[in-house]
Amino acid sequence: MTFDIVTIFPAMIEQPLAAGIVGRAIERGTLDVKVRDLRDFTTDRHRVVDDVPYGGGPGMVLKAEPIFRALDAIALDRGQPLTVIMTSPQGRPFTHEDAQRLSRHDHVVVLCGRYEGFDERVRERVAEELSIGDYVLTGGELPALVILDAVARFVPGVVGDEQSVAADSFNRGLLDFPQYTRPAEVTVSGGWSAAALERRSLGEGGSAERVAKVPDVLLSGNHGEIRRWRKREALSRTLDRRPDLLADAKLDEEEKEILKELRHERD
Repeated sequence: MTFDIVTIFPAMIEQPLAAGIVGRAIERGTLDVKVRDLRDFTTDRHRVVDDVPYGGGPGMVLKAEPIFRALDAIALDRGQPLTVIMTSPQGRPFTHEDAQRLSRHDHVVVLCGRYEGFDERVRERVAEELSIGDYVLTGGELPALVILDAVARFVPGVVGDEQSVAADSFNRGLLDFPQYTRPAEVTVSGGWSAAALERRSLGEGGSAERVAKVPDVLLSGNHGEIRRWRKREALSRTLDRRPDLLADAKLDEEEKEILKELRHERD
């Protein structure tokens, strides 16, 4: 899969891409990612990419012409068609489903917003406007990395264990169940967190040192019980933290019964 990211701060993109799973996928050629400096597509000696807004007001606006030149150059270099994504707090929230869908595209271009945003005419070349949350960042570089990372995980060959991608949180509309690894017992020093105190119905005190254990069912070797425990924990966690997801969750008959039990217990 091919990505192009257009930004005025290439280092903010290039350095994170040099490490981790995505970095290794780029080294192997599984992903083809190019970072384009928007200033390379200006025509003045000062390499200006922004200007004051018509009608007055604070801040600066990214100019349309350098972006159009950048998109034209990418199309000439990479070939058509381009799926152009604009990062913006005004965009539609980026979701798990968006990541899956975009991973099926051959070529995605991400435009990193800055300042007061883009000249409105840039939207004529944009397929989608996406936001990673209801807050404002100093620029679109972090959202571009988030989008790239989330999309890349669905590209075959990027993640070594593709089964782990299929079992991710949100894949069926549920959060993931708790995970544990060796050793089976760990000594934990320091006070309990407020959330842990509430979960364990402890008082304000709590031992300064305690043993945190892996649930017995995970050590039992009973795969049927483990499977049911994981289903129950995933449903319980989703019900507590993201109940909105359950409206569209894809549940089997056993999970539907477990969910009824959990809701009855909370009534």
